Amino acid sequence: MELVDVNIKTEKFAELIRDGKREDFDSKLKIGVDLGTANIVIAAIDENNEPVAGVSREAKVVRDGIVVDYIGAVEILKELKKEIEGILGRELYKASTAIPPGIMEGNTKVICNVVEAAGFEVTNVVDEPTAAARALGISQGTVVDVGGGTTGISIIENNEVAFSADEATGGTHMTLVTAGAYKIPIDDAEKLKRNSEREAEIFVVIRPVIEKMAAIVKNLIEGYEVQTIYVVGGACSFKKFEGVFEKYLNTKIVKPKNPLLITPLGIAMYSE
Repeated sequence: MELVDVNIKTEKFAELIRDGKREDFDSKLKIGVDLGTANIVIAAIDENNEPVAGVSREAKVVRDGIVVDYIGAVEILKELKKEIEGILGRELYKASTAIPPGIMEGNTKVICNVVEAAGFEVTNVVDEPTAAARALGISQGTVVDVGGGTTGISIIENNEVAFSADEATGGTHMTLVTAGAYKIPIDDAEKLKRNSEREAEIFVVIRPVIEKMAAIVKNLIEGYEVQTIYVVGGACSFKKFEGVFEKYLNTKIVKPKNPLLITPLGIAMYSE
């Protein structure tokens, strides 16, 4: 599947976030809140699922799908809500949000409580890989969402989720391995991991983590006929990421541009 339209949409969304601007709109807005391990993103789209505006902030308030700093999460989300309302020129009341597959009901409630405490009414909760599949326009296929804390998977058959699960390995683990290899603090390792000029060097260090992610996926898809795997999430942004997956899984791997922004757009598509 060629993702030309999806890539155009995510490029547009990335520009809106970077420039703090909005597109003109004359229809009802749909809002998605993505409480990620590394970033919190709010996406605003129109009724045709086209990006209208977005805001994003690095955050460390969620770990492996669990809110570990409730007050911090609420405060950041309140600030982002105010920011995007300023961009849009209107107050926002409702939003969808997302969870990693398989987390406990209590953790799901906490995530919803954060979104509601920030001033939104939660209209829908969807698991992250399923939201990504919606944004990708996939009716048949497998989506792997490699986030900061977990690797999640959804197998889509005839527009329905046939299977969904996740395990705790993600971008945070890449950072920990980098910190250990270079004997530097975690925050410095995170900056080093994101340094595009040293990507080839860092990739050698974090490759075993990516291979573990591939092993997780291989175990989860056992028993299913999988021909193509779509990878999304910030942790798969490395240029050679999909090559490791292809070699390990012997399956076609497709990665969209701006993979970090696929899931937030998909979450917004589930908003009412």
